[in-house]
Order: sequence, then structure tokens, then C-alpha cells
Amino acid sequence: MKNLGNLMKQAQDMQRKMGELQTKMQEMEVSGSSGGGMVEVVINGKGELRRLNIDKSIVDPEDKEMLEDLIVAAFNDAKMKAEQAMQEEMQEVTGGLKLPPGMNLPF
Repeated sequence: MKNLGNLMKQAQDMQRKMGELQTKMQEMEVSGSSGGGMVEVVINGKGELRRLNIDKSIVDPEDKEMLEDLIVAAFNDAKMKAEQAMQEEMQEVTGGLKLPPGMNLPF
């Protein structure tokens, strides 16, 4: 029974750490850019867009598709960085334990 008690304590500790991680990810800000820094986005660790900055020199009403592509690229850059940060944080929470494929966490 001693092992079961330890297992329950570890599960409770991991649950607490996961809650802390969720809060940390929501508060975290990650930036991404494209076009040599002409477009910058800032998202939180959950992938929610916080800020968007577009250098006015690239705003061309005749070429809106380019601007749209740059915004998408900057967002994807930030999203990739946020996902990497989340994976690093998860390794700390789980002690390096790999989660089974398809087991996604709520962030």
C-alpha cells in the first residue's frame, strides 16, 4: 500500500504542476516575425494573438496578398516557438516522461 500512497502523491503533485503550467503558458508571451522583422506578432503560450505590428513601408493596397502571407508566416513562427517552450516546460513537469502519442494536453 505504501507504493499506492506514493503514486497518489505523485499524481497530485503532477496535477498541481499542470495547473501552474497552464497559468504560466497563458501569461507567457512569444513573438514571431517575418519579412525581415517587418511583420511581428506576439501570442501567448496558448496561441492567442496578443499584438500585431506591421511596418508601414510594406503596406501596399495593390499587394494585400503579400501582407497576408507575411502575417501568417509571423504567426506560424510565434506558434512554433510557443510549442517548443511548452514542450520544454512539460518535460520539467513530467520529469522527462514521454506522453503517449495522441495524448494532447489542454493548451
